[in-house]
Amino acid sequence: MATTVAEQAAAVPLLKRRWQGLPYWLILPTLGYLAVFFAWPMVKSFQLAFQDVAGDWSFDSISRMYHDHEFQPALRFTLLLVVVIVPLQFVIAFVMALIVNATLRGRGLILFIFILPLAVSDLAAGLVWQQIFTDHGYLNTILQHLGIIDQPTIWIDPTHSNWLLGEVVLTEMWRSTSFIMIILVAGMQGIPKEFGEAAEVFGAGFWQRIRNVTLPMLKPALQVALLFRIIFAFEVFASVIAITGRAKTTLAGESLRWQGEYLDPHVASAYALLILVLSLVAAGIAVRALRTPKERLLR
Repeated sequence: MATTVAEQAAAVPLLKRRWQGLPYWLILPTLGYLAVFFAWPMVKSFQLAFQDVAGDWSFDSISRMYHDHEFQPALRFTLLLVVVIVPLQFVIAFVMALIVNATLRGRGLILFIFILPLAVSDLAAGLVWQQIFTDHGYLNTILQHLGIIDQPTIWIDPTHSNWLLGEVVLTEMWRSTSFIMIILVAGMQGIPKEFGEAAEVFGAGFWQRIRNVTLPMLKPALQVALLFRIIFAFEVFASVIAITGRAKTTLAGESLRWQGEYLDPHVASAYALLILVLSLVAAGIAVRALRTPKERLLR
């Protein structure tokens, strides 16, 4: 009997060590997937960006990218998209999340309507909105029936850069705002209702509860959503091509052009590397700006 008890006592630390190592075994498939499909292509892209055609290490691809006549317009338009789309999407997504999180009748139907654009690819969304803004598209048809305009307006006009920017922004907001909304809804559902009820008991109004309770406790979800949206905003190209054709271009679009049209993976990788660097810098600034008090204390 004593021997059995001693064996059981000796087996407890071994079993405990096995359970402590279980989480690492569980994440091994995910780490393997990331290594094969993300880390390795990233390393190869980095390698191609700093090699010439002969395979020697060189800054020739970076120089060719910088002196490309489409480089500055693509960089400028990409940065404009990020600066305009991200703040607008967060405001709209936050309002949508408040509506979904409220105790309203039919909110399941509202949620379904909100997330419906997520089923549409970026290229398909661009083609849909291109049909809206074309000369004989839905927008001109509606405006003519309402008597607002007498003849079709050329909305997709290469000479009006602001119009093209606005059309791409509308397309991207319609297509991907729901993605941010889903993250914010998940974050809101993790906030204990007692906090808001306590603030209401002490006389806090709706906007005071939003500013002093919801937003501070929503910072982790805001960080995640902002991180994803900034990265995706730098990768926009299909909707831009569908709506503007060659009138406007982005960094991702130029990377595709150098790979698909010019068959030059080195300059294409240089564009991809620039997108990666800009995404990391912008995401780092955004995450740092939204640090929680606990994260500031850990610094």
